[in-house]
Amino acid sequence: MPISRKLALDDAQIEDIMTGCWNCRIATVGPGTKINLTPMWFGWAGGRVYIYGRGQKVVNLRRNPTCTVVVDRNERFPELQAVVLQGQAHVLEDAAAEAADPHLAEARAQMGRKYNGGHGQPAVDNPPPNNASARGDNARWIVLVPDGRVTWDNFKLASLRK
Repeated sequence: MPISRKLALDDAQIEDIMTGCWNCRIATVGPGTKINLTPMWFGWAGGRVYIYGRGQKVVNLRRNPTCTVVVDRNERFPELQAVVLQGQAHVLEDAAAEAADPHLAEARAQMGRKYNGGHGQPAVDNPPPNNASARGDNARWIVLVPDGRVTWDNFKLASLRK
């Protein structure tokens, strides 16, 4: 059963979730038909999801760029809110590709602010951006450019029952 459009998040709610929530889950297609689902920190800039990751996610996306990212908040069903983005992701393979990306600098700065103190160290004033860069075989920036979106705000369920 499809999700009612009456439950959809508005643009401000989407922006709040995408810039305020710490974790996303990225699903990629692994070898064969296996799905690789991984929680990750992420940035949101220019309508794109930015994830610095390594390992199987990167290998999978090089082979098949199809992926889905979900960002959700709250635990109880009547309070669930989520953004699901589907599309094609690409891997920024080197420093030149990183420099050419029109929104990576914004995503890096946003991630620096959002995760300031997130590894257990004290937060600092004016946190530096996430300056991770391509290294080794599989540590890379992943960029999802969504071509599909589904959102829901279960706080709106009560109004549908009236």
